[in-house]
Amino acid sequence: MLNHAMPLRVVVKLGTNVLTAGSERLNRPRMIDFVRQLAHLKQAGHDVILVTSGAVAAGRERIGLQRRSRDIAQKQMLAAIGQSYIMHLYQQMFEMYDVPVGQTLLTKADISDRNRYLNARNTLITCFAHGVLPIINENDAVAVDEIKVGDNDNLSALVANLVDADLLLIATDIDGLYTADPRTNPDASLIAEINEITPAIYALAGGTGSSRGTGGMITKIQAADLATKSGVEVVIAPGALADVIVRVVQGERIGTRFPAAVNSREGRKRWILAETARNSRVVTDDGASRALVHQGKSLLPAGIVAVEGEFERGQTVRIYHGEREIARGLTQYSATDLRRIMGKRSTAIADILGYEYGAEAVHRDDLVLVAREETRES
Repeated sequence: MLNHAMPLRVVVKLGTNVLTAGSERLNRPRMIDFVRQLAHLKQAGHDVILVTSGAVAAGRERIGLQRRSRDIAQKQMLAAIGQSYIMHLYQQMFEMYDVPVGQTLLTKADISDRNRYLNARNTLITCFAHGVLPIINENDAVAVDEIKVGDNDNLSALVANLVDADLLLIATDIDGLYTADPRTNPDASLIAEINEITPAIYALAGGTGSSRGTGGMITKIQAADLATKSGVEVVIAPGALADVIVRVVQGERIGTRFPAAVNSREGRKRWILAETARNSRVVTDDGASRALVHQGKSLLPAGIVAVEGEFERGQTVRIYHGEREIARGLTQYSATDLRRIMGKRSTAIADILGYEYGAEAVHRDDLVLVAREETRES
């Protein structure tokens, strides 16, 4: 259960139908109201990411194209026009609230590849540190089926996992998940909470959504399934409801809620422990070992005395003190780079390598202890 009195890390997904209010054009008053709510959350101390749809609709509006087409090249052309157009609108709107924003375009390849995953994660975390609100969309202008996530519902779940979000809010054009389709069945009732996503829940979700968007309720359930398994609470709520974003973040029961299947720390731990680089071995000195195990610190290059095996940046590596494995974590540097900077101060990394990905070899947020050592006297 989330503590809504504490600052949260929140991902908000706005679909095309919500942004257009069901019309053929972006609805500026509604967009401004969403921006106002997101700015309010930032001012209240929350970390916020916006995953936005609407690029193709924005492109169609910008060039006055009335006729819809299934032609892929035309859709990608519209996305290329619309991505810059909708970003320009967001930038103007957020400036009214003195909130800087940054655009990130992602594909499945960016998230499935460990190196790109770490780059994207570091970019978004750095945005938080500098007060920047990231705005994310799928890179529809260049993506093909092999590298597309496919819809922004599932993209929002992947982003929530990427940044260890506490809450994913998917704003949609209906109130949440019903026992039947409320548009055709007057006896349908809203399901307030779903603790387990079963085949029966998927069956309730039915088919696709409107002609304006790429997803329907089924993709929202897929997103909830993915996010909750990685420790993120999910809420599907009506975007047209007054102050819906702020009210959900404050803990009000609106729409359909999916509690996290595990806590976010456990979800992150499972992800880091998966696919550990074989034969990887990063050996630490006494001081680094104490800092990791007893003080919750990051692993710095200065505390590394040996690097064995071959691995790339973004892979999970085994961290040892002597012959004892004490932790595993995502490495910011490849084995080759670590051998060059081990034992050196972090301020020397850029001079040695010609670039740097950060002061840490393994950041504490990307590290999981696997054994505790007895406290040693200094």
